[in-house]
Formats: sequence, structure tokens, C-alpha cells
Amino acid sequence: MVVTSRRHTLAGELLVLQLAIVVLVLAAVAAVSLAQSKATFDRVEGRRVTALAEEMAGNPLLRTQLLRPAPAETLAPLLQTRLTQSNVTSVTVADEHGEIVAATNPTLVGTRLPVDGPGVAKARGWSGELPVDGVRELVAQVPVLRDDENHIGEHLGTVMIGRASPTVWQRLSGASSYLLAYLGIASVLGVAGSWLLARRIKRQTLGLEPREIAGLAEHREAMLFGIAEGVIALDPQLRLTLVNEVGHRLLDLPEGCVGMSLADLGIEGRLYDVLAGTGGEHGAERRDEVVVRRGRVLVMNRMDVTKDGRRLGSVTTLRDRTELAQLERELGSFRSSTELLRAQAHEFSNQLHTISGLIQIGEHDEVVRYVRALRKHRESLDLTLTSRVRDRAVAALLMAKSALAAERRVQLRISELTALDRLEPTDSADVATVLGNLVDNALDAAAAPEHADDAWVEVELRQDTSSVEIVVRDSGPGVAPELAQEVFSRGFTTKAAQGGDRGIGLALTRLVCTRRGGEVSVAHTQPGATFTARMSVGQRTDRETEEVR
Repeated sequence: MVVTSRRHTLAGELLVLQLAIVVLVLAAVAAVSLAQSKATFDRVEGRRVTALAEEMAGNPLLRTQLLRPAPAETLAPLLQTRLTQSNVTSVTVADEHGEIVAATNPTLVGTRLPVDGPGVAKARGWSGELPVDGVRELVAQVPVLRDDENHIGEHLGTVMIGRASPTVWQRLSGASSYLLAYLGIASVLGVAGSWLLARRIKRQTLGLEPREIAGLAEHREAMLFGIAEGVIALDPQLRLTLVNEVGHRLLDLPEGCVGMSLADLGIEGRLYDVLAGTGGEHGAERRDEVVVRRGRVLVMNRMDVTKDGRRLGSVTTLRDRTELAQLERELGSFRSSTELLRAQAHEFSNQLHTISGLIQIGEHDEVVRYVRALRKHRESLDLTLTSRVRDRAVAALLMAKSALAAERRVQLRISELTALDRLEPTDSADVATVLGNLVDNALDAAAAPEHADDAWVEVELRQDTSSVEIVVRDSGPGVAPELAQEVFSRGFTTKAAQGGDRGIGLALTRLVCTRRGGEVSVAHTQPGATFTARMSVGQRTDRETEEVR
């Protein structure tokens, strides 16, 4: 047979604790009661036995008998009467030398009177505890003085009257009746209080026992710190109540941040809006919100937590999408190349169809003029790019965007102020990323149906000794002033500003510029919008330039 141990419930543990406290309190009360009882006994009985001893010391018969030899037999009735009438334990009489001459206990006659101080020897009274015949008694010793004219005040002897001190058990048994009553009342109150307290705690802990709560806490820790996503929990006052290791790292939070508010942590702007659930288009809940935080592209989801109609706070999960954004940028480059090839194939197909048609109808001179016009347009574009943009990667990107713009019936113009030298490969890649994103957004805005007539996009590249400035203007609807900063923090393009899909193009643009110590901004112009991006770059040396040539 297997015997299983039954775990104690919360109510049982609280009851045991309450009873232990009650017992300790009763023990303390008993100790205090015993101390008070002893002090009261010493005070009251000390005064009484002192008064009895003084009264007996003033008895004329006692004075007379102390002047005679062997007064024991004569004084015995007097001592016994005092013992019986006064409810004392012992009555003893000693001569002036301290030798007991009469006592209610005959065995003490002839022995020395126990003295606990010099007062009695000097004919002064004294009271206190002394061992008398093996028993501790509260005694009073009073001197007997002569009162005749010739020897007035002469010390004849000492009277000692004692009252046996009650033992601890006797004092405790005397108080046992009310102590037991206190114990019963305290036990009943303890049981009732334990039951009520356990019921209240269980109601607050959803009926879980302490071990179950500890198990849930352990499982929660294992779950929160074992997942790859960051988790942030806030209370209704926007104070941080929980953050796992991933969330701590992604948001770059300080140590000991739990318990601090978002304002204390210096969180503001778009990140504050997502965590606090403010400023959203769909209420407090947020789905797949893109936020840039200190060089990281984060995707965040927020949900309110409520119970029984009461708001408990919110939980936000976040994923690091920085590497995915880099992959998306590379994929965008491939997609751009694909679009370029498709646009060029479409353009060449149209041109070939035109040439074929002219040949079929016999317009050979027109074919020659058409081919020359195409060559002149291409040479003009190539000459413009090669003379103003000397970095091959950026020039190739603009050529590709020009073909894409032509297919979308948008004129891509290169500003006369454009001047860009050759760049380092890493600088060229970042400039191409920023330029490509800005041109794509401008083409989306300019090619919108309501602004399709005479649509254009203008690119201007300027370079100084340490930085490159990229300016992209378009003829689209522009960007509302209230969205001038939000478009970058949210990560949606100008197309998204009109209600389209959200992306991370502009967020990635700001991320690249910020990493290079620059910035990106947008201004609403008439017509369209102007995006300006600036970033630090390093120029190639003359020798490296010659080698490339």
C-alpha cells in the first residue's frame, strides 16, 4: 500500500500559525502575571508581617520574658497564638546576641537567627525573603527594645515573623482559571480569523494554494525568459511591472527599471504611444506596429489586460526586425533590378513594334529619324548622369529608376545642382539605399491617379568633404505637417500616408542616416513634398579613383 502525504491547506497553515501566536502570547501574559503576582505578594504581605512583628515586639510580656533565662516555655503560647490568628508561617524570637530563644518550630531554638543585612544587628527593622528551615519565606525582623526608665531603648532581642512565599505553580494555578478562559477565547478567535483570512486570500489568489502560486510563478519565469520575443507589462499608471531579458535588451532599459514609469525611463514619441496605447487609429490595441529604437527596427503588438470589467494594465510583445529589414533592403534591390529589366524589356518591345510598323508601311526615313531620337535621348540621359554622378552604383540606380519612372508615366529629372564623386563601396551602398527608398516613395506619390497629369520626380545630390545630401522632390499630394515626423517613426511610405500598406522604407532610411551621424526630414511644398537626407561619408583617395578608372 502506498501512503501519500496530504499537503496542508492555506487555512490549516494559518490556523497553526495563529494558535502558535496565541500560545506565545499566553506564555508572555502568564510570565507577566507571575511577576506582577510576586510583586503584589511581596508588597502586601511584607507590610502585614512587618506590622505584626512590630506589634509583637511592643508586647510587655515579651520584653519581660527576654530578661529572664530560658523563656521558651513561657513565650510558646504567645507565639502559637500569633501564628494561628495571623495566618503566618513562622514566629521566631531571638535574644540580643541573635540566638533563637523561642519559636513556633521548636527545632530552631538554640540556633542562630538568619540575618540578611546589618540592620537588625544595629537594632533596626528589616523585611525580605530568607530561607527558614529550608523554606523561603517573606519575613519581617523587628528589634525588641526596653522601655524602663534606666535602660530605655536598650536592645533586648529580635522578633521575626515569616510568611511562606507561594511557588510558581501555586501562583499559576491561582491564575489558571482566567488563563484557560483567555486561551479558549483566543483559540476561537484564532480559528475564526484564520478561516476568514484564508478565504479572503484564496479569493484574491483565485483559489490557489501557496505551492500552486509558487509553481505558477516558476513556470511564468521559465516561459518569459525562454521565449525569443521581448515582453513588456505595464500597470494602469504606465509603470513597468514586468520585462524579460529580451525586452530589456531591445529597449535598452536601465537596471532596476521595474516599478519605474515610462516618463521616468525617458521613453517618448512613437514608442511611448505604442506602449501606452495612445494616438492609435484602432484604439489601445496595436498590431504589428513598426518602431525604430536606438538603431533597431522593432515590430510591436500591444493588448490590454482586463478582468471582470476592471483594467489591470497591458502587455506588449516586441520582435527585432533589424536583420529582416536589411534582408528586405537587399530583396528590394533585387526587386528593383527585376523591375528595371521588365521596364526595359517593355520599353524595347514598344520601340521594336514601332520600328517594325514603320518598316512595314515603307517609312524608312521615319525609322531613321526615330532611331536617332531614341539614341539622342539615351545619350542625353547618360551624359547627364555620368557628368554629374560619378559613382557608378548610384548612377546605375538612377538609370534603373528612370526606366521605371518612364513606364509609370512619371518624368525623373536630375537637378542641375547635382554633383557626386565616387564613394567607398559601403558609402555607395548606403547612399543607394536611402536614394532608392526616397525615389520609390516619390514615384508612388507622383503616380497617384489624382496627380498623374504632368507627374515628375526630381533628384538632387550634393556632396562636401565629409557628407552627402540627398534631396528628392515630387509632384504628389505631399505630406501633412502633423505627419512630418511620424512617417519616419511609424515606417510607412508616402503611399502609406494616403491609406495604403505600411512598410519600413522611411524607417530604414532614417536608420541608415542616423547610423552615419545624419538625419532625414520632409517638408510639404507646392506641389508635392521634399525629402532631405544627410549622412556622413568618406571619399576615396585619388589613387583609388585612378585604379577604378
